[in-house]
Amino acid sequence: MRPVAHAPSRLVRGLILGSIGLVFAIPIIAMVEFTLRRGLAGGHDFSRWTALFQGGFTGPYRSVLVALGNSVGLAVGTVAIVLLLLVPTLLLVHLRFPRLRRLMEFVCILPISIPAIVLVVGLAPVYSVLARVAGSGVWTLSFAYGITVLPFAYRAIQSNLDGVDVRTLSEAARTLGAGWGSVLLRVLIPNLRRGILAGAFISVAVVLGEFTIASLLNRITLQTALVVVSKADPYTAVILSLLALTFAFLLLLVIGRLGTVRTGRRRPITGGQP
Repeated sequence: MRPVAHAPSRLVRGLILGSIGLVFAIPIIAMVEFTLRRGLAGGHDFSRWTALFQGGFTGPYRSVLVALGNSVGLAVGTVAIVLLLLVPTLLLVHLRFPRLRRLMEFVCILPISIPAIVLVVGLAPVYSVLARVAGSGVWTLSFAYGITVLPFAYRAIQSNLDGVDVRTLSEAARTLGAGWGSVLLRVLIPNLRRGILAGAFISVAVVLGEFTIASLLNRITLQTALVVVSKADPYTAVILSLLALTFAFLLLLVIGRLGTVRTGRRRPITGGQP
C-alpha cells in the first residue's frame, strides 16, 4: 500500500516562498540602491527620481513613453492573435482530429528551439513584403511575437485542456440544442479560462521583455528605448526599468483580477430542492 502524501507544513511553505521571494527581491533592491547613489560624492538621495518626475518625462525620456505605448499595444495584439488562433485550433484538434495532436504539439513547441537571430533572418524577407503592402509600423511585430510566445501559450492552455472533458461537455451541450458558437463561448471557453489567462500572462511578460527581435528589425519598443537611454544616463535607465517592472506587475494584476471577478460572478450550480 502506497503511503499517503501529506502537504508541506506552514513553516516549509513559508521557507519556500521566502526563498523564492529573496531571489526576486535582491536584484530589485540592488537596482533601487544603484539609483540612489550620489556618485563620487558618496551617500544616497532621491535627486535623480525627483528630477525625472519634475521634468515630466520630457526631452530624451519622452521616447520611453512612446516605446511603452508601443509595447503595450504589441502585448494586446500578440495576445489577441495567439488566443484567437490557438484556442479554436486546439479545441478542433481535440474534438475532431485527435490523431493530429502530436503534430500540433510539435509545431507549437518548435519556435522555442529556434534562436531569435535565426527567426529574424527568416522573417526579414516576409517583413520586407509586409512593409510594402501594409506599412512598416511597430504593430507588425505582433506577428513575430505571436510565433515567439506560441510555445508558452500552447503549454498553458493544453495543460488546462487535459484536465477538462471537453468532448463530454460539447456533446451534452449539442444534445440540448446549442450551436457550435454557444458551445465554444458559453461552455468550453469558461472551463478553459485558467489556461487562457495563464497564456495571456506569459505572452504579456514575454512581449514586454523582448529585445532581440525588435532591435534587429529596427522597431521602437520599451526594451530598445531603455538601451538608448542607458548609453546617456545609466542611472535614469535603471529608474525607468524599475517603473517598467512596476507597470508590468500592475498590468498582470489587472488581467488576473478581471478573470477572477468574472469567475466570481457565476453562481455555483446546486441541486434543486425536492
